[in-house]
Amino acid sequence: MDRRQFIGQGTAALGLLAGFSNPAHANLQKAQILVIGGGYGGATAAKYLRLFSNNTAQVTLIEPNASFVSCPLSNLVVGGSRSLAEITSPYDTLSKRHGVKIIQDSVISIDPDKRIVKLSSGIALPYDKVVVSPGVSLLMDSIEGLASANKAGATLQAWKAGPETVALYKQLAAMRDGGTFAITIPEAPYRCPPAPYERACQVASYLKKYKPKSKVLILDANDDVTSKGALFKKAWADEYPGLIDYRPRNNVIAVDGKTKTLKIEVEEDVRADVLNVLPAMNAGLIAIKTGLANSNGRWVNVNYLNFESTAQKNIHVLGDSIQVAPAMPKSGHMANQQAKVAAAAIVAELNGWEINPTPVVNNACYSFVNATETIHVASVHQYSAVNKTFEPVHGAGGLSTKPSSLEGRYAWGWAHNIWADTLG
Repeated sequence: MDRRQFIGQGTAALGLLAGFSNPAHANLQKAQILVIGGGYGGATAAKYLRLFSNNTAQVTLIEPNASFVSCPLSNLVVGGSRSLAEITSPYDTLSKRHGVKIIQDSVISIDPDKRIVKLSSGIALPYDKVVVSPGVSLLMDSIEGLASANKAGATLQAWKAGPETVALYKQLAAMRDGGTFAITIPEAPYRCPPAPYERACQVASYLKKYKPKSKVLILDANDDVTSKGALFKKAWADEYPGLIDYRPRNNVIAVDGKTKTLKIEVEEDVRADVLNVLPAMNAGLIAIKTGLANSNGRWVNVNYLNFESTAQKNIHVLGDSIQVAPAMPKSGHMANQQAKVAAAAIVAELNGWEINPTPVVNNACYSFVNATETIHVASVHQYSAVNKTFEPVHGAGGLSTKPSSLEGRYAWGWAHNIWADTLG
């Protein structure tokens, strides 16, 4: 099965197309549907709300950035083998081809009682349904000194692809040979579990070629590598002997930007030349401000049949902000899948149709271990009416046996397919 089939079959398995030949209900035609956030979840939801409604739903996408920049594959930019332009796509096809109204702005508040969304420009937009896909917020205060170190430019996160991604590459390129590039990883859950380990590979790949006396230091608050562990460790041993120093159970609690020092719980302090410090993460800020984060105050509980918040009616939340189902990753691919389930359910509800009672979603995640070779993990998840959650489908999906350049080509194929599915 190739990537196009994988994404497509996931959509077909949702059973979304039933009822397409029926004329849209008046409620759907009148409804104002807002989508907040133009990432993998939000952009897909906007497009599929139009597609599933036969282009009758009035859909407005609110996104502060002019273009879509993919977080998946952005570690290749950090490692210098690819450019930001190669992972950037315009939003204009959503409006030209699908009739999505796009407003380039930021949302400052959602009033669930009055059903009003307010933008930073002062505009107030009424809604009947709102889809919220804001990604994650970084808890800078969870590490002492991190906010001030970041403000001074002594630390970077680059956990949302964009200018910081390029800035981190520039710090790597400017580092002396013999220096240390430190990556700190918070306790799970956090956005994209394998991404810090892939980033370590990309930095090591650069150092191996240009600064072989240097090293990558991974300070991981978790007990072990949280995704593709055996594959990453073998790649580090085979490709980068002596270049990557992996330290599990090393929770960074403070940073001194002036001396480039990291204070670690229990362990001794360490110094590094480049500090890529990833703090703990929460649901996106607008979800927190709206009072949607009702899972330990950090994540949003949703009804998995339509991804409606359990805290507020008519607000549907997607992607990294939600309390995910068991074994369901926080990934771009999964946000794309959740968006289709939510879009279909919203259209069905507004049309007076039954919501699909047994949605199925899938996930594929590629990680580059150097500039060309990749490993992957894939999974399939089906909704359980008994347990009211998605559960992994036994025997579906899989894991690479070893890195390969063939999978590297698959990874780029996956990327171009999902970008087309999300934005094209």
